[in-house]
Amino acid sequence: MRPFSYARTADADAAIAAVRERADGAFLAGGTTAVDLVRQNVLRPGLLVDINDLPLTGIEDLPGGGLRIGALARMSDVAGAPGVRERFPVISQALLLGASAQLRNMASLGGNLCQRVRCSYFRDTASPCNKRDPGSGCAALDGFNRGHAVLGTSDKCIATHPSDVAVALVALDAIVHTRGPAGERAIGIDDFFLLPGDTPEREHPLEHGELITAIEVPAAPVARRSVYLKFRDRESYEFALASVAAAVRIEDGTVAEVRLALGGVGTKPWRARRAEASLLGQPATGASFAEAARQELAIARPRPLNVFKVELAQRAIARALATLTDGEAR
Repeated sequence: MRPFSYARTADADAAIAAVRERADGAFLAGGTTAVDLVRQNVLRPGLLVDINDLPLTGIEDLPGGGLRIGALARMSDVAGAPGVRERFPVISQALLLGASAQLRNMASLGGNLCQRVRCSYFRDTASPCNKRDPGSGCAALDGFNRGHAVLGTSDKCIATHPSDVAVALVALDAIVHTRGPAGERAIGIDDFFLLPGDTPEREHPLEHGELITAIEVPAAPVARRSVYLKFRDRESYEFALASVAAAVRIEDGTVAEVRLALGGVGTKPWRARRAEASLLGQPATGASFAEAARQELAIARPRPLNVFKVELAQRAIARALATLTDGEAR
C-alpha cells in the first residue's frame, strides 16, 4: 500500500474543494470496499477526504409517499426505517441481503451505489483490466467468468455491478442528488450507472469532486407489493449470481403495473423494460411471466462458463412475479 494523505471535514463545500484540487483525491465514506482496494493497490489515492461528519444521514418522508435518504445513511438504518419497510419493502430486503450486519452498520447508501466491481481480475493488479488500467485488455473475456455479466457487456468489460440495493432503486426510478463545483444536480438512477462500452473505467457520470448528497425515491404505491429475490452459491452474504427486484399491481387478473430490475447478470443494475412491456395488460399467469422473462434475456451475450445465468435470470423473474401474485395468478 502506498502512502496517502488524510483529511476530515464537516463541511460539504470544503470536502468538494479538497478532492477537486487534487487529481488523485477521493472521498471516504464507510470505506467497506475502498479501504480493501487501497490496501491491494488497486486504488491509489494521494488524498482521502473523510466525509462521515457531513450532515447527510437523514431518512425523510416526502409529501405524497416518497423518501429522501441521505447519502451517508447507513444501510442498516435505511433497511429498518418504517417508511422503507412499509412503502418500499424491496429496498429493505435488498439491503438486508446485501451484506453482513457488521458491514450494514458501517456502509453508507451512497457508497454502496459507487462500490467497485468484484471481478477478481480487477482486483489482481497482475492481470489486464480495462477498468483498472484502460487499454490493457479484459482478462475475464477468456478467463474464469462464471460470475460475470450476460447483459450490457462489451468487448472491453463483462464485470457485473455488485450492489443489491441499486437493483431495487433502479426498479423504483430513484433519483441521485449530487453537489459539485458546478452546483447541484439530479440524475435518474438508470442514467447514473453507465454501460462499459469502450470506456469501462467510467462507471458513473460524476465529475471529479462531485459528491452524492441524497437518494430520492419517488412515491410508488405499486412498491407496497414488492420483493427482492437473490440467488447465490451460498446463503451467507454472497454476491448474486442473479437477483430480481419486482413490484406488481394486478387488476381483474391482468397485470396493470409492473416494475422489474435484475442484478448479478448485468454490467449495471438492469432495468427489465422488455419484460415489463411484455407483461402489461397480459393475464397474471406463469406462462405470461415465463414469456416476459424469455424476451428480456433474448439479448443476453453469455460466455461458456456463465451461460447458465440466462435460464437462472428467467426463472428468477418468473418466481418473483409468482411470489407477488400468489392467489391471483390464473
